[in-house]
Amino acid sequence: MDLILKNIHAVDPLSGLDEITDIAIDGGKIKKIGRLSEEAERVIDCTGLYAVAGLFDMHVHFRDPGLTHKEDIFSGANAAKAGGVTGVLLMPNTKPACDNADTVRYILERGRQTGINIYTSACITKGMASGELCDYDELKRAGVFAITDDGRPVENAELMRQALELSVTNGMTVLSHCEDLSIINGGIINKGEVSKALGVKGMDRASEDYITAREIALAASVGAHIHICHVSTYGSVSIIRAAKRDGVNVTCETAPHYFTFTDEKLYARDADFRMSPPLRTERDRRAIEEALLDGTIDCIITDHAPHTAEEKADFYKAPNGVVGLETSLAATLTQLYHGGKCTISDIARLMSVNPRRVLGLEAVRIAEGERAELCIFDPEREWVVDPDKLHSKSHNSVFKGATLKGRVIYTICGGKLVFELEN
Repeated sequence: MDLILKNIHAVDPLSGLDEITDIAIDGGKIKKIGRLSEEAERVIDCTGLYAVAGLFDMHVHFRDPGLTHKEDIFSGANAAKAGGVTGVLLMPNTKPACDNADTVRYILERGRQTGINIYTSACITKGMASGELCDYDELKRAGVFAITDDGRPVENAELMRQALELSVTNGMTVLSHCEDLSIINGGIINKGEVSKALGVKGMDRASEDYITAREIALAASVGAHIHICHVSTYGSVSIIRAAKRDGVNVTCETAPHYFTFTDEKLYARDADFRMSPPLRTERDRRAIEEALLDGTIDCIITDHAPHTAEEKADFYKAPNGVVGLETSLAATLTQLYHGGKCTISDIARLMSVNPRRVLGLEAVRIAEGERAELCIFDPEREWVVDPDKLHSKSHNSVFKGATLKGRVIYTICGGKLVFELEN
């Protein structure tokens, strides 16, 4: 045997496993589950630790090609490993934008060298300019199965409708960044009491709610699946919940900062708390949390968006975005599990099972004969987030200085130990 995990509390909602057991890994697969006496090249005592299937983050920005001073595929993958993430879907707003087969092949080739599963989305429109649809047949042959103009919406509604219509036959998953740029109109934080107090232009919540409603109407008109990215408002939650009730094929995601913090963080005039969409109000935060617990929101992602310290230095001019791969599980455990609001199994669904299901990827199970992809963590371990110790090239963490309860200790992908926390 290559590796045996002793006394591990394995939780898998797909196989129904929820018990303390031993797991033997050999040749990249789970060989045996149960009380084991076999020898192995390495045996790890996992007493007090939990294992879930490797997490999948379906919304990250690795800035490669073109912006590798912020992040590249290898540094991004290292951040993912430290967060228990064994698979990611990259967003296409690179430079040049990922709208052609050559760029797709470049990204996937580098991804194969990282030790985790790297996938990339491609643009809906060429250059993300909302002027002409990309060649989806070419992109699919290159290895793409999801399309989005993330970072901005497709401004031309008819083009978006056409992309959704084509997705019914080409099998592409369409993801939408729901922010109407004409409504935002230069706003930098949520429009409300905080923006008013700071004297800065706000981002009206209507920008998100409007495009969310538009995308759902367009998807329903052609019988397509639409995935709504990084939901942050109570209005969008209500729209999505009603659409699901009416049978529309809509899924959605949110990030830990939206169910942990509010726009009151912006009183500090710190650009590390700025992202798109922005932190909202307590009413929004509660609505996001409730939607996660009742199944309206399908997935927890990070929208991992690295920017340099120099870029983030000016509160008023800084680009929006925060890193999150290394804190996502810990933040979710802290807010939801330790808050008594959900179980470890619930978190496994939101962070491992559902993202793969939404994208049509093969499920990862903790079962004999299945490939060994595991996130192993201590749910009780407290730690203070020090941005300088993160594996990302950029340190713009919204959780900087926060005490989180729950820490990834090991990450296994392809049967190999790709991350081990240093004590």
